[in-house]
Amino acid sequence: MKGKRQEKILELIETYDIETQEELIRRLQEVGFSSTQGTISRDIRELKLTKVAGTNGRQKYAPVATKDIHVSSKYRRVLSEAILHMEGAGNLLVIKTVSGMAMACGAAIDSIALKPVIGCIAGDDTVMCVVKEANQVADVIKEINRIIRGQE
Repeated sequence: MKGKRQEKILELIETYDIETQEELIRRLQEVGFSSTQGTISRDIRELKLTKVAGTNGRQKYAPVATKDIHVSSKYRRVLSEAILHMEGAGNLLVIKTVSGMAMACGAAIDSIALKPVIGCIAGDDTVMCVVKEANQVADVIKEINRIIRGQE
C-alpha cells in the first residue's frame, strides 16, 4: 500500500501544482487513498520531495532528483567508466558493463532516480533496468548519455 501511495504521490505532483500537504491529501482521497497528515509528511520525506517555484507563482512539491539538481560526480564517473553498451528490448534496458561493474552501475542508476525506471537488477557485467513503458527506453538511454557527458 505504501509503495502504491508513494507512486501515486509522484504521479499527482507531476500532474498538478500541489502546494500543501492538505491539498496532496485531498488529491489522494479523490483517487482512493486515505492518509493522515503524518503519513503524508513521512512520504514526502522518504520521497525526498521539496518545494520549488511553480508556473503560477505558487510553491509546489517536486522530487529532489530532477534535472535541476546536480548529479553527483561519483555517479557520473561510475556510469562513464562502467557502461560499454546500452540496448532496449521491449520495456527493458539492457546495459553491458565492464566486468564486475554492473552492480555499481545499477546502484548509480537507482540513486539518480530516473522517473521512467522502476528498478534495476545487476549481475557481473549486465544490468537490466525495467522501464515503465517501452516507448520510454530510448529517452532513458539519452538521459544516461547526457549524464555521462556532464550535460545534466
